[in-house]
Amino acid sequence: MDKLKSLDHSLFFELNSWHSPFWDTVMTFISNKYVWFPFYALLILLLIYFYKKRGALMVLALAASVGLADFVSSGIFKPFFERLRPCHEGVIGMTVRVVDGCGGRYGFVSSHAANSFAIAVFLCMILPARQRWLKVLLLVWAFMISYSRIYLGVHYPGDITVGAAIGCLTAWLGIYIYRTIEKRYSFWTT
Repeated sequence: MDKLKSLDHSLFFELNSWHSPFWDTVMTFISNKYVWFPFYALLILLLIYFYKKRGALMVLALAASVGLADFVSSGIFKPFFERLRPCHEGVIGMTVRVVDGCGGRYGFVSSHAANSFAIAVFLCMILPARQRWLKVLLLVWAFMISYSRIYLGVHYPGDITVGAAIGCLTAWLGIYIYRTIEKRYSFWTT
């Protein structure tokens, strides 16, 4: 466990050290959850427009996936593990380059990573195979949001990795629920 923690710290310091005024602005923008609200609204509208009732069911299942990812990361993991964010951690906190404030006290796991990966993976699993470019774009988006949290000094790579894994699992669960309801109730397919 000590080796993992040491690796996590070393990787964090390496990734957190790559700074410039330009990237400070970009990463702060990417990490701001409110910036993405128009994207989420457009996503909801497009799913419903192209898939009608099935799209509404997709939106509900996606919302359940993200809600569960957020609850597990913020409501269960953070209070249970109480792992301090790098910027709150004693000596480490004095050497971390924090760009836009530190955030809450605990950082394990990253809700940003969990939520963005829940969205990206859910959509990658639900969209047709011919939409490869969109799937790649969604995964790059989730990775960028996740990396921005390390860049800004508020999460260790381990926080991000486990958060992304939680997002992937809740996306899979959302897809399972979506497909089960779709098969069982013909209302969603007519």
